[in-house]
Amino acid sequence: MASPGLLTAQSVRIKQARRLATRAFRRKTGRFLVEGPQAVREALEHRDSVIEVFAEPDVATRHRDLRDLAAAAGVPWYEVDRAGVEALSETVTSQGVVAVCSLVDVPLDEAVRRTASLVAVGVQVRDPGNAGTLIRTADAAGADAVVLSGESVDPHNPKAVRASVGSLFHLPIAVEVDIPAAAKSWRDQGVQVLAADGYGSVDLDECIDDGTLAKPTVWLFGNEAHGLPDGFDAIVDRSVKVPIYGRAESLNLATAAAVCLYASARAQRVVEPPVSDQG
Repeated sequence: MASPGLLTAQSVRIKQARRLATRAFRRKTGRFLVEGPQAVREALEHRDSVIEVFAEPDVATRHRDLRDLAAAAGVPWYEVDRAGVEALSETVTSQGVVAVCSLVDVPLDEAVRRTASLVAVGVQVRDPGNAGTLIRTADAAGADAVVLSGESVDPHNPKAVRASVGSLFHLPIAVEVDIPAAAKSWRDQGVQVLAADGYGSVDLDECIDDGTLAKPTVWLFGNEAHGLPDGFDAIVDRSVKVPIYGRAESLNLATAAAVCLYASARAQRVVEPPVSDQG
């Protein structure tokens, strides 16, 4: 039996929060779940989006900073028994703390500003783990935004949120975007659009050597199994393949994205050496 004051799996608040596991209810309410101390910490530190926190009693002791952050932000903190917090968890072993947050996606023109220099775009990305990893990788590479096509998984999916490890609170994300129309707009604004394609006409090394990657760039990354849809060559400036030096048949989406985004990040950060007056 739960201790007095503890919420349980049968509590109305817990039952309502459980429904956020479905995309339709997330969109209806404008809320989603964030699980685990690290992700909850990022939510409390980086966005004014946390609505409430559910935690086992010992979390306030083990992660005192979370309770302090919630208190400073005026976020309600509810103690929940083990069964209650497990009802909100998508993992085999719950980490004991779950936050309810407002959805983080923003309109495309707000996510991708005219000053953006590096943007990661997922086209028909269906696996939530890959979507979350793409967001985390883009964040690590210093990208300005992440964009997901209308056929992609919801980045607020619990598995995607977990895979992002809090990065979805660090950079703007636009969802359900018409990528061909967006690509035309970006190119009209002078931003190059590159497609990561295992059968691309040019390889990444060439783009590094010829200065292509130093320019403001939007990278398109396709579906895990099928890559980019047919016809995408017509909407991009170049289709780029990551060179394979060993015997691997290909790279998965997350790895290819990491290689391409970091190559661009490096190229955009290279500072020309000063011209010597001597000799």
